[in-house]
Amino acid sequence: MVEELAQADDAVAACVDDAAWALAEHELIAALDAAHRLEQRLAAVKLAFVREVDGRGTAVAQGASSTAVWLRERLRLTIPAARRLVDLAACVDAAPPAVRGALAAGAVSVEQVRVIADTVSTVQTVAGPEVADKAVGVLVDWAGQFDPMLLRKLSTRILDHVAPDIADAAAQAALEADARRANRDRHVTMSTLTDGRLRLTGILDSETAGLLRAAIDPLTAPSGPDDQRCAGQRRHDALADLCRLSLRTGELPEHGGDPAQIVVTTSYDALAGQLGAATLDTGLHLTPQTVRRLACDAAILPAVLGGTGQVLELGRQRRLVTGPLRRALVLRDGGCAFPGCDRPPRWCDAHHIRHWADGGPTNLNNAVLLCGHHHRHLHHNDWTVQLGNDNHPDFIPPAWLDPDQLPRRNHYHRRT
Repeated sequence: MVEELAQADDAVAACVDDAAWALAEHELIAALDAAHRLEQRLAAVKLAFVREVDGRGTAVAQGASSTAVWLRERLRLTIPAARRLVDLAACVDAAPPAVRGALAAGAVSVEQVRVIADTVSTVQTVAGPEVADKAVGVLVDWAGQFDPMLLRKLSTRILDHVAPDIADAAAQAALEADARRANRDRHVTMSTLTDGRLRLTGILDSETAGLLRAAIDPLTAPSGPDDQRCAGQRRHDALADLCRLSLRTGELPEHGGDPAQIVVTTSYDALAGQLGAATLDTGLHLTPQTVRRLACDAAILPAVLGGTGQVLELGRQRRLVTGPLRRALVLRDGGCAFPGCDRPPRWCDAHHIRHWADGGPTNLNNAVLLCGHHHRHLHHNDWTVQLGNDNHPDFIPPAWLDPDQLPRRNHYHRRT
């Protein structure tokens, strides 16, 4: 077997040295099909070897803690990839002979084998071995037409084709089993990284997934032609917008006797001079730029501390942009005022054109509505804002974007 594999290796090496550009189109397509079929057949051989290594206990005998760890070192894989290889090997080994034969013939892929094996196992539990054998033939035939994702979707109705008399009852039972599994597996894990960021992982049940998508999808669209965020970054910022909106409603339960809120502690000199970091009540640190952005539309509670940190004087909390002023701001701007943005007022913060810490007043002529993304963008880039002759905000792009620095406006929101 080793000699035969060596010969196959030589044949593949010869193909690598050949020029694909010299092939006619029909030859190129035929070569691609042949290479893919060969890849699947080699996968079947490789998985058989992995299964045998795992079954013999070779990894443990050679000092590894598991077959996955041994494969990581031997094949230079990541641990997740190595574990997946062991799982796939077991899955293929447990698959019906007809499915293993189809994989060995290159007729199905490894991922399709996983779908077929899962489906056949379920069918056998629900309807017995005879119906399961019928399902194998149908699924292998479908695998020649559909990718693994569509195959899995179709497989949920396999009983309609092989046992229609029990299909509805089995589908209902499967749906209930899925619901129980989803309820059992639901969780969200928040892991704090060493640099203060948060890793968010979890599994949502179908209802919660629907709620999250309904809330977050409208906020994930690019905010304009200049939006360079990738899809993952837009989802991150949309989640932040949802949290801000929830905090702004005032309907969240109290936490420690106070309304739900984030608390940032900084010195006035640091805030005014844009120097030094601030601290959250969780102990994490924020950059000066982030602190100044948060201070645009926040409650400020001045305090005088002694040299050892004791509180000598505590002032009254002051809201920077409140009721009548915010309503006037909403009437004027109609939503995020940044050019091209369609975010409505409820998703927006009030930004001080001249920062409060720099002596800027809290009035309509010194404020503009900005969504979370454009609020961050304005604080971290060279855009500036000014009010035009009609008292509506104009945005001046940086010179690298527009050498003439012509003022731009948001024309999305309706003006009165």
